[in-house]
Amino acid sequence: MNSSNTNNGQSNNGKSSRLDGINRDLGLYFLELSRLRSSAAPTEMEEDEEEAPKELNTINSSGGFLVVAPDKLSVKYTTVNLHGHDVGVVQANKPAPVKRLLYYFEIYVKDAGAKGQIAIGFTNEGFKMRRQPGWEVNSCGYHGDDGLLYRGQGKGDAFGPTYTTGDTVGGGTNYASQEFFFTKNGVLVGTVCKEKEMKGRLFPTIAVHSQNEEVHVNFGQKKFAFDLKEYEAQERLKRQMTIEKISLPPNISYGLVRSYLLHYGYEDTLNSFDLASKSTIPPVYIAQENGFDEQDIGYALNQRKILRQLIRNGEIDAAISKLRDWYPQIVQDDKSATCFLLHCQKFIEFVRVGALEEAVKYGRIELAKFFRLAGFDDLVQDCVALLAYEHPQESCVGYLLEESQRDLVADTVNAMILSTNPNTQDMEGCLQSYLERLLRQLTACCLERRSANGEQGEAFLLRRVL
Repeated sequence: MNSSNTNNGQSNNGKSSRLDGINRDLGLYFLELSRLRSSAAPTEMEEDEEEAPKELNTINSSGGFLVVAPDKLSVKYTTVNLHGHDVGVVQANKPAPVKRLLYYFEIYVKDAGAKGQIAIGFTNEGFKMRRQPGWEVNSCGYHGDDGLLYRGQGKGDAFGPTYTTGDTVGGGTNYASQEFFFTKNGVLVGTVCKEKEMKGRLFPTIAVHSQNEEVHVNFGQKKFAFDLKEYEAQERLKRQMTIEKISLPPNISYGLVRSYLLHYGYEDTLNSFDLASKSTIPPVYIAQENGFDEQDIGYALNQRKILRQLIRNGEIDAAISKLRDWYPQIVQDDKSATCFLLHCQKFIEFVRVGALEEAVKYGRIELAKFFRLAGFDDLVQDCVALLAYEHPQESCVGYLLEESQRDLVADTVNAMILSTNPNTQDMEGCLQSYLERLLRQLTACCLERRSANGEQGEAFLLRRVL
């Protein structure tokens, strides 16, 4: 997949104001992609880091009925409860992180005390700190004395076994399925759907309710009794199996791949692909009713293949020469975005081989004319900055020396040639293959689903999936 067109997996729905000139110069689209590459953070850091709970909140708790240890990870009920409101409740110091597939924490029951009225669960920020989790709305709790699960009311539902001294109990949230799950001694007890009103930020919560009850909390500072990684792997497998149950005729997937190879001019790979599809059992024949005109995306296939190979080999002069012979209209405006990207790549190729004097000479002639033009000067500055580093590939502008930059320039030329087809009606269709447009639609749907889920769960990053 061409890295220039996946664009970190982000949705590109709607027409950006910066691409309003798309029908005038398709090269502006790829110039914008190059600009995004220069400022993009590493793909694994695209989601803001969330602070996870690390300790108990000693400020907002029912402190009259419990004592929190100095490490803020243990609690003990020290008095005698006289009625139902004498609950010792304490939340974590932070809400459970939501930008992930799962969140989970555990408690170890050091002493079940007089009655074993211990509870683990989740509560919201405004929860009454004199009530067990699950006794009030916007809360859920698994209780040790009766094994019942409480969800916003005083009456519990049959759920799992009781737990007592020596047991380790865990509580978690599955953001993909919008379920709570609870464990006992490393084994899953069960799951329960969240109430609709519980999609906000929730705090891991524990409660003790009778004399000498003592609980230690594990927010991940040590190994869990429950194999959370295996559980997460199983949850991912469930989703994958659901996807794989969807049956698609082979010619649809073959057609998408074939249209991709046609779009980018991979003629040799296309021929091998066609040969392979005929040798399958049964042979796969690509129907022409899949919503695209093969003649349009197969336009000038051999010429596009040759130009892509030249650019990917760093032979920019040869590529420009071929363009002047075959498609002079593409390079006749020497200040177009396409010509600019080609000149930049020629400069980059000089730097790549250490020909710095030649790079300077070339830059003074070809890049200088773009220096003060809006939309061009930032990339010119990045190119020139390559000269300042002894090891430019390790610098902040090292992205220019990556193969993906050559791909971006090749994609620009490819799109410009497709746009010269007199039958082309949709200029935006020259920018991306049908496969990439489908992947962008997938991204948009995943983002919409996450939005409907209260922005909870993992962000969909196309690069990570690919």
